[in-house]
Amino acid sequence: MAKEKKKIKTIKVDLEKCNGCRACEVICAAFHATPKYSAGNPARSRIRLVNQPVKDIYLPMLAGQYTPAECPGRVKLVDGGKEYEECDYCRAACPSRDLFKEPDSGLAVTCDMCENDPPLEKPMCVQWCINEALIYEEREEEVDESAKLDEMQAGVEALVNKFGLQKVIDSVSRLANDSKQGMRKPQ
Repeated sequence: MAKEKKKIKTIKVDLEKCNGCRACEVICAAFHATPKYSAGNPARSRIRLVNQPVKDIYLPMLAGQYTPAECPGRVKLVDGGKEYEECDYCRAACPSRDLFKEPDSGLAVTCDMCENDPPLEKPMCVQWCINEALIYEEREEEVDESAKLDEMQAGVEALVNKFGLQKVIDSVSRLANDSKQGMRKPQ
C-alpha cells in the first residue's frame, strides 16, 4: 500500500492560561455562520468550554468525530467533591446529546481548523485567544493512501446516518432533476 505525506493540524490547550472568556466559542460560531460572521449562535461553535469551578479550570474542547451510537456504559467522575458526567469531557457528537450538532440541520459538526479559501494562517479560535491558551501546530506524517476519508464521503455518511440511504438518494435525484431543468444553478 502506498504511503503519502499528510499535514496534521492540531490545537494544544494550555489550561493554566485559559480564563474562560469564551472568545474562541464566539469567533468559531461567527466564522461558521452562513454567510460568514452574520450571526453569533454559540450552537454553531466547534469549540466549547467545560468549566471545573471547584479548581477554577476551563477546558476548551474541540468537536471530534461523530459516533452513531451512545456509549454502552457511562462513568461519573468525581473531582474536588463535584461529580461530572463522562459526557462533559467527550468530544464526540452522538445521539444522546445536542452538543456539536448544527442547530438548523441537526447534523454533527467537527472542528475543521477553519479551512477557508484563501487558507488562514491559524484557526480563528487560536487567533482570537487573548491569553494564548490555544496553540496551533502543524506536522507531517506518512499515512496509507486508502486510510483517508474525503470530505464528501464523510458528509454523505453523516446524511445517511441521520436520514437513511433512500432519503439521501431521493434528495440527490431531485437536485439533479432541478439542475437539468435550470431551476437550480450547479455549484
